[in-house]
Amino acid sequence: MKARVHVMLKNGVLDPQGEAVRHALGALGFDGVKGVRQGKVIELDLEEGISEADVAQMCEKLLANTVIESYVVEIV
Repeated sequence: MKARVHVMLKNGVLDPQGEAVRHALGALGFDGVKGVRQGKVIELDLEEGISEADVAQMCEKLLANTVIESYVVEIV
């Protein structure tokens, strides 16, 4: 079983990487991009018996900084 965790900065948290990407897209002629938020995807290869709740605990303890980041767990 696999789990995919999507981690993004929370709304209202400054995203300098996203802003750099938005600026670079504008420099390449893509002027219609008003905002970019950049995040990360973590894919976990899990043994049987590991639940979505277990993955959420992993996120809370290590994979996401829950003060400034939110996460979504997807079982695939």
